[in-house]
Amino acid sequence: MSQLSVLLPLTGLFFLISATFGSESTPYPVTCVTRGADLEKDGMVVLCPTDCSQWRVSVFGTKIYASVSSVCGAAIHNGVLGQSGGTVRVLRLQGRHNYMSSYAHGIQSQALSRWTASFSLTKPVDVPLELTSEITATILPAAAQPAAKKPLKKPSVKKALTGGNKDCPMDIAMVIDSSNNIGQRRFNLQKNFVTKLAAMLRVGSTGPHIGLIQASGSPRTEFLLSNYTQPKELLFAIKELAYLGGDTNTGKAIMHTAETFFSQDNGGRRGHPRVMMVLVDGWPSDDLEQAAMLARESGINVFLVSVAKPAADELAMVRDKDFMKKAVCKDNGFFSYLIPSWFSTTKHVKPLAQKLCSLDNLLCSKTCYNSVNIGFLIDGSSSVGEGNFQLVLDFLAGIARSFEISDVGARIGAVQFTYDQRLEFSLFDHSNKEDSINALKRIPYMSGGTATGAAISYTTQNLFRRTGPGRNFLIVITDGQSYDDVRDPAMAAQKEGITMYSVGVAWAPVDDLRSMSSEPKDSHTFFTREFTGLAEFIPLLVRGVCRDFTENN
Repeated sequence: MSQLSVLLPLTGLFFLISATFGSESTPYPVTCVTRGADLEKDGMVVLCPTDCSQWRVSVFGTKIYASVSSVCGAAIHNGVLGQSGGTVRVLRLQGRHNYMSSYAHGIQSQALSRWTASFSLTKPVDVPLELTSEITATILPAAAQPAAKKPLKKPSVKKALTGGNKDCPMDIAMVIDSSNNIGQRRFNLQKNFVTKLAAMLRVGSTGPHIGLIQASGSPRTEFLLSNYTQPKELLFAIKELAYLGGDTNTGKAIMHTAETFFSQDNGGRRGHPRVMMVLVDGWPSDDLEQAAMLARESGINVFLVSVAKPAADELAMVRDKDFMKKAVCKDNGFFSYLIPSWFSTTKHVKPLAQKLCSLDNLLCSKTCYNSVNIGFLIDGSSSVGEGNFQLVLDFLAGIARSFEISDVGARIGAVQFTYDQRLEFSLFDHSNKEDSINALKRIPYMSGGTATGAAISYTTQNLFRRTGPGRNFLIVITDGQSYDDVRDPAMAAQKEGITMYSVGVAWAPVDDLRSMSSEPKDSHTFFTREFTGLAEFIPLLVRGVCRDFTENN
C-alpha cells in the first residue's frame, strides 16, 4: 500500500492531503512519464492525468509494452484511455524479445529488441490499433524471468478485421468538383462514385484515413482525416454532401488542402504517406501550377482524375491545356487518370483504388523514413575487439532496418576508422534495404588507433558530397579517447548541413561525445558501459532522426 502526499492550492492557502492509494477501490495517481517499472505491485489501478499525448512520452511495444514505457502513454496508445485521462489497471508480465512498433490514437510506439520485464493493460478497445508491423513478441526463456502471473489473451480475429485495409496505410484527401460546370445531376453521380471508391479503400485505424474538400469558387473542407474512421460513418457523410456551385477553382482547392489539411492538428498521421485525389469535371477555371508545386514540396502525392475531358471544339475555352501534367505529383502517367463519363465510373473504382494504395509508386511522400541519408562512422580501433565490433554492426543494422532504403528513398553509407579511414560503401552503392544491411554486416574489422576528428573530416568530404541539406545524418560510434581534436571537424560537418549523433561505449569520454553532437546535446549524445547495451538506443536514435528531419523540413 502506498502513501501519497499532495499540496493543493485553494484561495491562497495550501492544504496537505495524505491518502492511501493502490488498493482495488482507490486508484494510484501517476504522472504522464511514470513507467511500468516504477509501479510497486502487480495489478495496480493507476490514475492518469489529462493530455498525456502532448508530452514526449516513451512507449515501446504494441499491446504488450516494455516496462520502461510510460504507463499513461501506453494506455492512450492501446485505446484504454483518451485525452481526458482516467484509470487503468497495469498487469506485470515477463520480459520479451521483439517489441513491435505501431501508431495508434496519436501515439507512435517504438520497437525494442529485448527488455527484461513487460506489462499489459486492461481489456483492449473496440477500435484496433494502427499497426506498422505484426503484433507479436517472443517471450524470453524461462530462466531469464519468472512466469507471467496472467496468461495473454489471443487477439480477436473479428476485431482485427475491422481495422481497415492494412496494405493501404495512407492519409487521403479527396477533392471533389462542386462547381457549376458539373451540375447537380453529375454531382450526384460523382458522390456515388466517391462512395464506392471509399468503400473499396476500406478505411480504418490500420488502413487509410479519408477527408474531403469541395472545390467551387472557394474550397470548403467537409470533414477531416480523423472525423470518420469507420466505413459506415464515412459513407454516410459522403452521401450527405450538399452541392455548392460556383467556379471550378481546382487550384485554390489544391492550395487549401496542401497548406493545412494534413497537419497533425487536423488528423494527419506522422509517417503516413499523403495522397490527394482531385476530381475535375471538364477543366479548371484557375491556375494549378503553383498549388501543385506546394503540394509536391509538402510531400503530397497529387492524383488528378479527369472525367469527361475537353472535346476538340472545347479546347479553346481551356485556360491551360497542360493542366493535368502540371497538377500531378509527377508527370509519368501514373498520377493521371481519365474517365470518359460519369455514367461509366463503376469499372474504374478498383483500378483507381489500387493506384491510390500503391505505396511503392508514391514518389512525392517524403518522410524521415524514406528521405534521409544516414552515414555510420565506425570505430575500428584495437580496443573494440572482434566480438564487440560485430555487436556494433548488429546495432547499426538495427537502425538501418527502420528506414525505407531504395533508389528513391533513404540511403545509408559507412566509413570505418582507426588512424586511417576506409570508405566501406557510399550512400549510392546499394539501392535496397537487403543489400545495404548485408554490406553493413560484412564490414571487416580493421584494428589500430583512434583518430576520430580526421575521420569526421574524411566522412564529410567523401560520404556526403552528392547530397542536399536538411536530410543528412552522421552517427559516430566510438569506444575510447580520440588522439586528435574532434570539436572543429564536427562543427565543420554541421555547417555543411549534417546532423550528428555520437554514441559512446566503455571508455569514450562524455566531453568528446558532446563536442561532436549537434544541438541540443542531450538528445544527440548516447553512452553505455557495455556493447550489449547498444540495442536499447536503436528506437531512440530512429525517433531522433525523424524529429530532426521533421523540424528541418
